[in-house]
Amino acid sequence: MAAALPILYSFRRCPYAIRARLALAAAGLRPGLDLELREVHLGRKPPELLEASAAGTVPVLVLPMDAGGAEVLPDSLAVMDWALTVQDPYDLRRSGERARIAALIEQNDGAFKHHLDRFKYAHRYPGDDRELHRGAALEILRSWSEALEPGGWLLGRRPSLADMALLPFVRQFRIADAEDFDQQSDLVPLQRWLQRFLQGPELAAVMAGPWAPRRPWRSEGWIYHLALADEWRRARTAGVYERSTRGQSLQDVGFIHASGAEQVEATYGRFYADAGEVLLLTIDPDRLTAPLRWEPAPDTGECFPHIHGPLPLEAVLAAEPFPEPVAGQRC
Repeated sequence: MAAALPILYSFRRCPYAIRARLALAAAGLRPGLDLELREVHLGRKPPELLEASAAGTVPVLVLPMDAGGAEVLPDSLAVMDWALTVQDPYDLRRSGERARIAALIEQNDGAFKHHLDRFKYAHRYPGDDRELHRGAALEILRSWSEALEPGGWLLGRRPSLADMALLPFVRQFRIADAEDFDQQSDLVPLQRWLQRFLQGPELAAVMAGPWAPRRPWRSEGWIYHLALADEWRRARTAGVYERSTRGQSLQDVGFIHASGAEQVEATYGRFYADAGEVLLLTIDPDRLTAPLRWEPAPDTGECFPHIHGPLPLEAVLAAEPFPEPVAGQRC
């Protein structure tokens, strides 16, 4: 039996998750070989993530233990420290600079993140002055830019853990107003530092598969149903969904066909590949009002989840195009 892999819960765009993935990649760890990566949607957190960490934030790394359960690393700094303890081929932790690295990260995760949130997401903080927080964040960025000037990195001529930890957040600040950021004449060293990161292979690697799949991981705690888009739209108008499968209703069959997390692709291939616009419904079994039973298919004996009654709309966590549109075809 293969040994269990560490499980990383991540979200592609989260700066905390980005820096954790950067450290894991720098340590030479690979999704699918050295760890299992589970991309999550923060609007519908899978039960496995919430079981591992009640906060439900990412990243979370679950380390298997030989006996007695698993160890959970609940935040990005713990994940980064673990990764670079496994291997630190670029000496990112710099034993002689630990205090300076810690101070920079504390400033980023504390004061800078406070101002960044209130500048980038001002709508979430209606009582705060967006421009005041922009200015306070810029003051911190100027101090970092001055530190960068001698060697191009925060601690001299080589990147360190501090660069890896701060860069995703400076990227976030620039995203809020790229034109204004790029015109700050007193941030030239910082702008060069950030552009090197934005154009470099390290960020590109952890923002693409297999480090950052665009489709969220499917939880085994949920079930899934393929629906014709027109039928789902009519159900939303009616307030309830009562289609069993393609061409058959709940009344025809007596239950609604569904699939487990690993059964969706095969179900699509057998019944829906030529059906036109198809949606994948993600269903929370705890919100069902009718019995859910796993029952064998008559032709194969493989067990599938069947909902023995109407599907209430509130049980559907998401209804998304399936298969997912290829890049460039998104609305």
